[in-house]
Amino acid sequence: MTRSSYSPSRPVGSLQHRLPSKLLSPHLARLIALALATAPVVALAAEGMWTFDNPPSQRMQKELGWSPDPAWLSHAMHASARLALGCSGSFVSPTGLVLTNHHCAAQCVEQISSAKTNYLEAGFLAKETAEEQRCPAMEINRLEAITDVTTAMHQATKGLDGEAFTHARDAATAKLSSDCAAKEGPTARCDVVNLYQGGQYHLYRYHRFQDVRLAFVPEQAAAFFGGDPDNFNFPRYDLDMALLRVYENGKPAAVTDYFPVSATGPAAGEAVFTSGHPGSTQRSYTVAQLRNLRDNKLPALLMRLSEYRGLITQYRASNAEAARVAADELFYVENSIKAMRGEREALVDVGLMQGKEHDEAALRKFVASHPAQRGAQGAWDAIAGAVTTAHDLDEPVDQIEHASAFNSHYFEFARTLVRAAAELPKPQADRLREFSPARLPEVESELFSEAPLYADFEKVKLAWSLTKMREELGASNPIVRQILGNDSPQQVAARLIDQTKLGDLATRKALWKEGAAGIAKSDDPFIKLAVQIDPLARALRKDYETRVSAVITKNNEQIAAARFAMQGTGMYPDATFTLRMSYGTVVGWKEAGQDVAPFTDFGGAYTHATGAEPFKLPASWLNAKDQLNLTKPLNFVSTNDIIGGNSGSPVINRRGQLIGLIFDGNIHSLGGAYGFDARSNRAVSVDSAALIEALTQIYHAPALARELTGSMQSARSQ
Repeated sequence: MTRSSYSPSRPVGSLQHRLPSKLLSPHLARLIALALATAPVVALAAEGMWTFDNPPSQRMQKELGWSPDPAWLSHAMHASARLALGCSGSFVSPTGLVLTNHHCAAQCVEQISSAKTNYLEAGFLAKETAEEQRCPAMEINRLEAITDVTTAMHQATKGLDGEAFTHARDAATAKLSSDCAAKEGPTARCDVVNLYQGGQYHLYRYHRFQDVRLAFVPEQAAAFFGGDPDNFNFPRYDLDMALLRVYENGKPAAVTDYFPVSATGPAAGEAVFTSGHPGSTQRSYTVAQLRNLRDNKLPALLMRLSEYRGLITQYRASNAEAARVAADELFYVENSIKAMRGEREALVDVGLMQGKEHDEAALRKFVASHPAQRGAQGAWDAIAGAVTTAHDLDEPVDQIEHASAFNSHYFEFARTLVRAAAELPKPQADRLREFSPARLPEVESELFSEAPLYADFEKVKLAWSLTKMREELGASNPIVRQILGNDSPQQVAARLIDQTKLGDLATRKALWKEGAAGIAKSDDPFIKLAVQIDPLARALRKDYETRVSAVITKNNEQIAAARFAMQGTGMYPDATFTLRMSYGTVVGWKEAGQDVAPFTDFGGAYTHATGAEPFKLPASWLNAKDQLNLTKPLNFVSTNDIIGGNSGSPVINRRGQLIGLIFDGNIHSLGGAYGFDARSNRAVSVDSAALIEALTQIYHAPALARELTGSMQSARSQ
């Protein structure tokens, strides 16, 4: 899973999910049957995405006869990695090698490709570190410390409502994060994280690696074998892996904590653990919020995404270069559609909603009968009212403030430059939160990215999003008339992109340096557009935050306090794209009365290959077939609780060895945003044995394989 929400200019997919067939090689089927017969396997009730400072130690001790000690947790935390654009990963060597998914590195692969060399199609291997290529827009974070700042945050907003609440919360967040970053230095990133829907606030301090280079990716045909038709299911036959390396001061970074990769992988029935960054769950949402998602937000977003998919598909069919340029965008859109469809199907399940209604009624009854909690009595109704208010605000906020109407990287640059010029001179407590000192390095990294832009594709996206703006807001809407005038969306998009200079990095740097003076004298059409709509966008944002966001946040804090009083603190918070651990078992499940075995093997990939997309294996696999151990496990499933953002998460054993690489979830996991069912929810991983087998036998990269398994301190040239 990659990202936790979708925006037109930065589409979000959850963990790439696919739908494979169910055949296994006879040999592997016998091995699995023997393992299941000789070792009793019980799928642990492993629900939970647990923060590292609050692990379920007692539960794990009871269910596993083992729980991690502080040293194990510290090592796992520091060996885990977060890709800032929306994925997980892990350090796997002392010289900064990071293992993640192919789809998590696909944006980098696309950006370093060209019409002459398409690394998505051909794959990429650096035979020595000097050949590793820098990813233009990638940052990797390593969590260093967690600090509880709940008291400071709650005191800052005590007794406040609406705009005052939002301003106080943002000011406290900015101060805590900027003080942390200033104290720790330029490589620090500090985020104040809202946990338990405002019940707790923690300060997460990260070490930032901004020099990230690509070492290896297989061909997309191997990493995404089966394509979108094979998404969100199991069995699977994917080598969805990528190897990146983080650098500091121009050299591979020295890393103390890392996971050595096991050459043998996990066994059926083995207890396994993940450390990753699940993006967003809504398991503690109120019933009113869930109904709004089910009946309004998800259906509308699915319709928009489906239309956008058609647009991209049509564009890609125009020529080979268009197909290459738009491949990553199509992947995330298709992935998002399937993920969101599954989420909505979970919400229309009568049993799930009845369970949510039952739990909410029980908590409200507890609040009514406990005088100390009666301040929360009106919280659910207040949130329901805010959800109703949001109906009238969602579309204009989405189109103008969230910039859905302006689906172009050029507009993203312009919006950043215009707002930075206005925000940076202000005291940090008064800035928009994305321009706090702690977040400026991220803003600068995106603004000054050297990633290529493709004007033709930008025109297609922008013309479509302007068309949708006119459709959603109405042709007579004043802002629509102001932006389009008497021209068509296609004419406006072409004029803006033909005349802009924001594709030039030097121009963006100059405007950033000049600030308000540079913006005032700029004649760039995108700068003028961003200036033109900014007053309305800010007004919409302020209105939404005052009447919707602040109301929901404040009342959720009261509900969280009541839930703590009723259930204690031995529970996990909703996912927030922060580091979490989960535990589970390598075990299959029953589908329509049939057993789904937990492993697939290399032989199954060849059995399912048809020679036609998306079941076409690359030439490297066809040429290596005779050298491979076809019974070697390729993918496996486990009961680990995951969601979007967990893509690239390591699966580790008690000894701290990496035995798998999460890349997917089965079809039943799609409802994981709202709950977890250990009977059928499964995480899907690449077996670590497959990583080593493929590197040595298919891609002829034995040095990388040795570096992963730790058989030498540094297998690459320095």
